[in-house]
Amino acid sequence: MKVRRLISSGSWMVRQLCTTATAMEAMAVAPKRDRLYSRLSELRVKGGTVAQTLNDYVMEPKHLSKDELTRCIKDLRKYGRYQHALDIIDWMERRNLNLSWKDYVMRIDLLAKSKGIDAAENYFSGLHPDAKNQFTYGALLNCYCYELKTEKALAQFEEMDKLQYVNNCLPFNNLMSMYMKLGQYDKVHALVDEMKKRNISPVAYTYTVWMQSYGCLNDIEGVERVLEEMAKDSEVNSNWTTYSNLAAIYIKAGQYEKAELSLKKLEKCPKPLEREAYHFLISLYAGTSNLAEVKRVWDALKGAFSSVTNMSYLIMLRTLAKLNDLDGLKECFKEWESICSNYDPRLAVTVVHAYLMQDMIEEAKWVFEKALKRSNGHFFKLRETFMVYFLKKQQLNLALEHMEGAVSEVKDNNWQPAPETLTAFFDYFTKEKDADGAEGFCRVLKNLNCLNSDTYCLLLKTYIAADKVVPNIYQRLEEDDIELSKELQELIKVCPT
Repeated sequence: MKVRRLISSGSWMVRQLCTTATAMEAMAVAPKRDRLYSRLSELRVKGGTVAQTLNDYVMEPKHLSKDELTRCIKDLRKYGRYQHALDIIDWMERRNLNLSWKDYVMRIDLLAKSKGIDAAENYFSGLHPDAKNQFTYGALLNCYCYELKTEKALAQFEEMDKLQYVNNCLPFNNLMSMYMKLGQYDKVHALVDEMKKRNISPVAYTYTVWMQSYGCLNDIEGVERVLEEMAKDSEVNSNWTTYSNLAAIYIKAGQYEKAELSLKKLEKCPKPLEREAYHFLISLYAGTSNLAEVKRVWDALKGAFSSVTNMSYLIMLRTLAKLNDLDGLKECFKEWESICSNYDPRLAVTVVHAYLMQDMIEEAKWVFEKALKRSNGHFFKLRETFMVYFLKKQQLNLALEHMEGAVSEVKDNNWQPAPETLTAFFDYFTKEKDADGAEGFCRVLKNLNCLNSDTYCLLLKTYIAADKVVPNIYQRLEEDDIELSKELQELIKVCPT
């Protein structure tokens, strides 16, 4: 996990600490509601509908309260299962459960995320006038900000202001988050000034986004002024989120001593009861290159939970690779292999990439061969890692062997080479002035349905380097239904004729 992600958006870290792994979804839910939520979370894998799952549950019979359903909606929403969460609200409406403005707010948000902003707008327009309050107005504003619909967001804010619904910091926080995502950091400062004019009190989230805005401008003095102002605010306490973001800002600025001081303060705060809190700590200590602290937090994570997930091992392996601790990487990977019940190829990719970065080809091959034996899944990314490595070493035949292996695993067009893989191949062909080799590679890509304007640009650059004429270029572009981009037109002009 990159430190930049912690401070790139005003809402990313503050609003949620989550992963999309289905296994972790079930673990994050309290035991008393685990059974219903487990059934709902398994729909992604096992299939079926939310309505049928809920109907079966109540027919067993099971007591099912509205509070229980609301908790399931929030958990599904947290893990990006927007349509399933929306399906629960639909089921509640068909059962004539009493819906409140809180349910309307959730529906607006879920509609925007699952069906688009137009669906959310239509639903809001159709609400009874009594249901159009500052909360439902605010929900639509949040949708506009999330989707970066600046004009609509500002118009909604203005309408809310006319209705005297802008009486707290939440509408301002939404706009701040939008401007952070847009990289318009100065506008965050203007919103804070406007809040002060209106005597609207900020909350911890406001201070955090305000602090982040200065961090993105590399204005550390500005960051520390916000921190001082926050310290003087008797209504707001610095918390885990405050110090984690502060540490990330210092790391980005290269001020590692201040970053570690912030991390020590962070660890004195109550941390979120999720594994992701430990993941953030590991990543932040990695940002200061403090391997000892990384390992201390890793041991703490393993001690805090009854089991360690694939995601946690993946975070740790990536961190050890980043810190170039190959012995620690090997030990951690071996530990994971000995206990994992669900083989995740991403972990093998991380280890193979780390070995190849050090030209430890035999160790990388050993991991790859074991992965093939442990899992029946696809290993496209793993093979691409080898392809790029061998091409950099000018070993085309070995790269093509892995390309053949990947192609043999393709079913129903479920893989296309990543852009960096394509670039690595064409860089090789261009350097070797091998237009025939590039053409052969394009035939493979055509079978994979991944010929496009960018690919043709790479092919033409090879022909230019080889000083060869491209045969029937316009006819080929038409046959392959390739859009004639500006770059492609320019390359055709300079190709040998």
